[in-house]
Order: sequence, then structure tokens, then C-alpha cells
Amino acid sequence: MTLSSLIEPFVGRTGGLISALHEVQRVHGFLPDDTEAEAARAFNLSRAEVKGVISFYHDFKRAPQGKTVVRLCAAEACQAAGGRDFIKSVEEKFGLKMGETSASKDITLEPVYCLGLCSTAPAAMVDDRLVGMAD
Repeated sequence: MTLSSLIEPFVGRTGGLISALHEVQRVHGFLPDDTEAEAARAFNLSRAEVKGVISFYHDFKRAPQGKTVVRLCAAEACQAAGGRDFIKSVEEKFGLKMGETSASKDITLEPVYCLGLCSTAPAAMVDDRLVGMAD
């Protein structure tokens, strides 16, 4: 499917740009480079406006992610419960820094700033599974 065929159904709708970006990401797994230009054209916006939306929402990805996405909480409650050391140990285990994807595309590490598991910190999320007391 072309980018325009994914974006066009959302033009004129309330929240259409965000919905269109989600659809592109659902189909491609990320937002390809041409997404900004195509969405700007379709919604009669500047590329800067579209880029602003993409960069504001952390769920939009500009590159393919790994098969498994590990989100590690970097919020204060998790830091107070050893989260910094936990993050460092996970980075060392996988040989990745936060925000990186392995060369094999098996795993992506991402920081998040609250998973709602403050009482069981440090917390993580592996794909869609929450993990409290992670270590």
C-alpha cells in the first residue's frame, strides 16, 4: 500500500493526522521517511507541522523496531528503587543503549517515564507485558 492510500481516508476527519500516522505505522511498523511530506501534502500542512506532531508523540517510530521491544522505566520512583542500575545491567546484557535496536533486529530498548507500577519498582514492559520488581 502506498503512503497516500493509507493517509487519504483520514483527511477531513477530526484527529485525522494522528490517526493517519498510526495507520502508516501499523502497516509499516514505523513511519517511513516520506511520511512527513505525504501527510503534509494530504492535510495541507507544512512538513514542520507534521514533524512536530510526530516528535511530540513518543509512540511514533522513525525506524524499524526489534521483534521484541523492552521499555524500561526511568521515572523517579523506579530510579529510587534501583532503576538506574537495572537499566545499566539491561544495556550491558544486550550490548545496547536506551533507544537502540540490535543489528539482528531482535530487540529494541526504550526508556519510558512511568508504567504505573511505582509500588513494584523498578518496572519494565516487554512488548505488551508489564513487569514489576524487574531485575
